Amino acid sequence: MSIRRIFNLPMTFVISALVFLPSLAQAEDTLNSGDTAWMLTSTALVLFMTIPGLSLFYAGMVRAKNGLSVMMQCFAITSMVTVLWVVAGYSIAFGGEGPYWGGLSKMFLAGVGVDTLSGSIPETVFMTFQMTFAIITPALIVGAFAERMKFSAMMVFMAIWLLVVYSPIAHWVWGDGGWLGGKGILDFAGGTVVHINAGFAGLVAALVIGKRNGYPGTPMAPHNLMFTVVGAGMLWVGWFGFNAGSELAADGTAGMAMAVTQIATATAAIAWMIVEWLMHGKPSVLGIASGAVAGLVAITPASGSVGPTGALAIGAAAGIGCFIAAVRIKPMLGYDDSLDAFGVHGIGGIIGALLTGVFCAPAFGGAGFADGITSIGAQVGIQAFGIIATLIYTMVMTFIILKVLDALMGLRVNDEQESEGLDISQHDERAYNL
Repeated sequence: MSIRRIFNLPMTFVISALVFLPSLAQAEDTLNSGDTAWMLTSTALVLFMTIPGLSLFYAGMVRAKNGLSVMMQCFAITSMVTVLWVVAGYSIAFGGEGPYWGGLSKMFLAGVGVDTLSGSIPETVFMTFQMTFAIITPALIVGAFAERMKFSAMMVFMAIWLLVVYSPIAHWVWGDGGWLGGKGILDFAGGTVVHINAGFAGLVAALVIGKRNGYPGTPMAPHNLMFTVVGAGMLWVGWFGFNAGSELAADGTAGMAMAVTQIATATAAIAWMIVEWLMHGKPSVLGIASGAVAGLVAITPASGSVGPTGALAIGAAAGIGCFIAAVRIKPMLGYDDSLDAFGVHGIGGIIGALLTGVFCAPAFGGAGFADGITSIGAQVGIQAFGIIATLIYTMVMTFIILKVLDALMGLRVNDEQESEGLDISQHDERAYNL
């Protein structure tokens, strides 16, 4: 081999490296068709959770005279939030850097086009995926005040709540520069942003609006548990998009998120069933369905951070803890959370968020602590701080919004309308014409 060839060989490597290294630096911002396909699927799955999943789950648990009203509320929220997310919600949550909100630079999706990317997927897909989270969160609150809130007041409340409560909290945890995310809170798919947020807002709404007439003395049994079980099954399937989709990529973390979601959900369903069986003598269909949803809620913040061992523990804790909250503590305290939005989502969210700090530890097969955190105690402390910050903000702001609206337009239907049922009094329709 000639001296020139020997000299040219390393020069070839140098030139190749100079060409190749910049492409490596840009790889993160290159469209990945596999990631995009998975995120398109996940987005559809999460929307499927609200309509028809949550709509059926809730509609089956109310009395027959209110079934359509609950479905109408979920459907109307889906439509209204879509519009508000485009106008301002997405910008507030993800429009720019800042500790408390993302600003208004992306109002009406300014700058979001065919070619703009969010990591390895189109920003349009990321925006729509996050829109489905923004849709289901206020829809969850419906379960707390079902059968007694005016439809007009509900629509105004949800519109304000989305922009003033949900969107800022989403930025705190997931947005660029968000102050809770910067402190190291682990919330992979929405334990604080979605479930604690909605659960505690629901509790405030139930307290401000007041109990249903006749509660708890009048029997108010679910009118169609088959709807509820079908809805719970749709939520279970859709939740794979909710959790595994939150990785925003088709990779190993998404695969583990899917696995632990299944494990925790099944464990929670069995745990609720066994506890109810022991305490009441028989396992109920409503109980096992509620237990499954409790497991889905609790694994949500942990799904990208824990392994199978953590999923088993979180599922068991959620099934037992949410049963106690919904079946034992609620009757003792006397508040009327119609469909246990607080008992399942608020309490389940807290259980999941706290145990994320425990089972993310590598010793339990987890993915590890947040940057700068080196112990379970420190991570649990950050998780608790995030929980407290979220519930204080959502409870205070929800209370203010509701009290102002109550003074301006009234929140609750009158006694005659409540007795007649919201299907007729609010929508002039019946679910069943027999």
